[in-house]
Amino acid sequence: MRAIVDEETCIGCGLCPQICPEVFRTEGDKAVVYADPVPDGFEESCKDAANQCPVNAISVEEA
Repeated sequence: MRAIVDEETCIGCGLCPQICPEVFRTEGDKAVVYADPVPDGFEESCKDAANQCPVNAISVEEA
């Protein structure tokens, strides 16, 4: 599984690294994915972060 953050859409609210710090970080004023692919065991929290993103800036692709 891969997570992708649309930098144009991201508002840097910080919610995704709170929900799934194993995959997301905030760099500057945007979220970034630093674990690609998503580590085993963190797929659900990654999907949760994508679903809770207030501007739908995160997409998840199944491998």
